[in-house]
Amino acid sequence: MSEFLAILTHGRKLQGAVKDLSIVELESVAQKLSTIIAVRKQKEAEQHQHELVKKAKLADILQQMQDAGIGMADLQQDTQKKSSKPQKKRPIKYSLKDENGDNHQWTGIGRMPKVYAKAIASGRKLSDFSI
Repeated sequence: MSEFLAILTHGRKLQGAVKDLSIVELESVAQKLSTIIAVRKQKEAEQHQHELVKKAKLADILQQMQDAGIGMADLQQDTQKKSSKPQKKRPIKYSLKDENGDNHQWTGIGRMPKVYAKAIASGRKLSDFSI
């Protein structure tokens, strides 16, 4: 692609590359380039307008903060004060003692432990293990 750009941006190289094209073909290429340029200008104008709107909103927010007596330190302080409540553990709903005498507890949420699946496959019911 860099070879293409080198030809496109260099006057004599471009002239040598398009010497076999007819006037109609050259005009078609010029029209396509004009369309590309117009689209690019439109996008840049939209982006510039978006930046202006963003800056205006930012200035408005800063003015509101000054009017309310709020500083950047206040905002940062509030975000750091998130209180993390200790998560409540889910209550255990099922308990099963295996052949080794080990007690297996399960909340009933998530994938069923293999010990329970094996016991159910042998004919027992899940309600047999309810606490």
